[in-house]
Amino acid sequence: MDPPTEKESLKDQMSRVIEEARMVLPGIQALFGFQTIAVFNEPFKKLPMHVQDCHVGALALVVMAIALVMMPAAYHRLAEPGRVSHHAIKVSSAAICSALLPLAGGLALDVYVVLHMVTDEDLYSALGGGAAFLLLTGFWFGYPLFSRLRRGGEAG
Repeated sequence: MDPPTEKESLKDQMSRVIEEARMVLPGIQALFGFQTIAVFNEPFKKLPMHVQDCHVGALALVVMAIALVMMPAAYHRLAEPGRVSHHAIKVSSAAICSALLPLAGGLALDVYVVLHMVTDEDLYSALGGGAAFLLLTGFWFGYPLFSRLRRGGEAG
C-alpha cells in the first residue's frame, strides 16, 4: 500500500520547482567551469580532433541544460510576474526535466573524453560514455517513469 499523499498549493508547487532548479544549478555551473578550463590544458590539445569535438559537444549540451534549468525563474518573472499559475508550474517542471537529457548527454560525452585520455581506446571510451548515459537516464527517467506506471500513471 502506498503512503498517503497530499496535494500541494500552486504557490508551494512553484516554490518547490524553483528550489529544485536552485539545487541543481550550482553543480551544472561547476561542471561548465571545469569543461571550459579543460581546453586550455596542454594534454587536451594533444587529443585527436574527434575527441576534442566530443568535448565541445558536451559543452554545448551543458549550456543547453543551464538554459533549461534557469528558464523557470525567468518565465515566472517575465511571463507571469506576481502570480502563480498551473501553466507556469507545468512549463517550469517540463524545463527542469528536459534539462536532464542534455546534461546526461554532456556528462556521457565527457566520460568518453576522460576515458579516451586515459586508455587511448575509442571502443572502451565509447562503452564507458554509453554506460554513463544509460545509468543517468535510467535513474533520472527510467526509474521515475517505471514508478509512475506502477502506481497507475497518476500525474501528481
